[in-house]
Amino acid sequence: MSTPDTLYCYHCRTYHPREEMRQLETKTGKRWRCIKSIEATQRGKADRDAYGKQMTAMNKAEAQAKLRLIQNTSR
Repeated sequence: MSTPDTLYCYHCRTYHPREEMRQLETKTGKRWRCIKSIEATQRGKADRDAYGKQMTAMNKAEAQAKLRLIQNTSR
């Protein structure tokens, strides 16, 4: 969850310490993004793909955990 010292990264969909974040101007306005994701996009295609797969796996695992929690509480 968000605390005053953390910000939400719109790219990897997680909270990071404020020191690890940068505010970027996008078409829809200003958004916060973590330095790790910014650096990952500046590397070669293979590195970007590997980073994307890692983020996808993390998001999928988180979604499955939430689903299990919801299913277990409804029993």
